[in-house]
Amino acid sequence: MEENAAPMRNDCKLSGIKPAMVDLPYPPIQVKEKNRSYADLLSVDYCGSVSELSAITQYINNENRLSCEKCPLTGAILGIAMAEMMHLQKLGELINLLGGNIDFSAKQPGGRPMMWTPAYLTLPDNAKKMLWADIESEKAAINQYKMHIRAMKDEYVNAVLARIIKDEEYHIMLLQTWMETV
Repeated sequence: MEENAAPMRNDCKLSGIKPAMVDLPYPPIQVKEKNRSYADLLSVDYCGSVSELSAITQYINNENRLSCEKCPLTGAILGIAMAEMMHLQKLGELINLLGGNIDFSAKQPGGRPMMWTPAYLTLPDNAKKMLWADIESEKAAINQYKMHIRAMKDEYVNAVLARIIKDEEYHIMLLQTWMETV
């Protein structure tokens, strides 16, 4: 740092941020019976290329990169990341109940497990592109959850996934609103 230069600091206060979620309860976390193939499907939602782990990491990265210049937006992004963390936790519980393992690898049907990697992330260089990438990621997650709901015949698991979809739809609405301001 240059002599007599003022220290750089970030005055963006993010305390008190709450998860950005629809105000509806989650169904109980339970399963009809152990089913390893269902656990494997959920492992893709947990830590695949389109997953809660990818969403959390992408949102936190965006929040960190924008925190000095767009404080209100970073608060919204952090709230969405917090909701995604709750989704990750619920998926982990379901995977365990279904007899699966939480090991940060997505079990591909008929293939080998794929370890999560930051290469799954989209990290654009400006706020508008970040929001666009986040909207596209949310849409992809919704489509994947709907595909998994159709593949699983467990009404308990499907009820949790349907509730997660409501949050993802809410996130799209929030992100689209922010797109109009950046």
